[in-house]
Amino acid sequence: MHSKPRPFVVCMTGGGTAGHVTPHFALLPGIKARGWRAFYIGSSGIERSLVEAQGIAFSAIATGKLRRYLSWRNVLDLFKVAWGCSQAFMLLLKQRPSVVFSKGGFVAVPVAWAAWMLRIPVVSHESDLTPGLATRLIQPVAWRVVYTFAETGALLRGPSVHVGTPVRDDLLLGDKVRGLNLCGFTGADGATADLPIYLVMGGSQGALKINASLQAILPSLLTRARVIHLCGVGKSLHFSHPRYKSFEFAFAELKDLYAAADFVISRSGANSIFEILTLRKPMLLIPLEQGSRGDQGVNAAAFAKAGWALVQREKDLSPEQLEQRLRDLTEAAPAMRQKQSTYDGQGAAAKILDVLAAAAQSSPGAST
Repeated sequence: MHSKPRPFVVCMTGGGTAGHVTPHFALLPGIKARGWRAFYIGSSGIERSLVEAQGIAFSAIATGKLRRYLSWRNVLDLFKVAWGCSQAFMLLLKQRPSVVFSKGGFVAVPVAWAAWMLRIPVVSHESDLTPGLATRLIQPVAWRVVYTFAETGALLRGPSVHVGTPVRDDLLLGDKVRGLNLCGFTGADGATADLPIYLVMGGSQGALKINASLQAILPSLLTRARVIHLCGVGKSLHFSHPRYKSFEFAFAELKDLYAAADFVISRSGANSIFEILTLRKPMLLIPLEQGSRGDQGVNAAAFAKAGWALVQREKDLSPEQLEQRLRDLTEAAPAMRQKQSTYDGQGAAAKILDVLAAAAQSSPGAST
């Protein structure tokens, strides 16, 4: 008598910023269509609320920050990583997933190591052009590393596959009118409906220097444009104007804000800029520099080389420079849209799911 085959289960992991979490959600329609099940292992940070809002079972483990500099806290965090690895080991032992899919960040490393000890195959996705520390620590135990930028393959050691980056289907379904309503840019005059809309966002944690430069130029900018501002939690400008609307953070409503926007000013985390590219929005990128390993600068340079974006160094950012760069963006927009129209980012999610299926089939220690 044959035993009933075990269901295909994906353990998702990644955290620290929204960019390590939200790309997972682009896989969910395909996971459901294939009859698979998913659960998530993360930290108690931003990923918990995002994941639970998707109806995915979530478990938190202890995490230690992966620092690239000498600090006594690195010693303490080694114990946190070891404890997190033990917690992940027990969670994976209980759930016995078919495969682990990592989107990086410090929480993913102990999960990947625990999976390797249990002979559960690991697939890790690298979004940035240059591999991050988490990817480099996971790669030795990964069945495959899949990646976004074609150039990344030459920088990886071991088996890897170029798949692109998954973009949530719902982002393509944004409604401009709904976005305008969210911002109060409707009513009698539509908050001057003929004026263009700039969407300014500094990542899930906000960007103080971008916020400060924007605040300084708002009185001038709002004479000729409308502004949607994703300012970051606790970083509101406390500025009131009928042509200005701020949100501390946006997720479900982001698709409608994108639809309403004519131009986007953004950090250059890979997931965000590929979303903007997929939506064919002219963009000005201001890469994170302080406290960064430089990945955002490399991402932005690649987009500028392709003609998909303009770039402004944060260290040179001033109110005057920001105002000039917004004028430059308006002038560059027609040519930029034409360049962006040649990009085809469809199919990344399906490619990743195919890799996950192949990984599970390759391992006698995983359920298939």
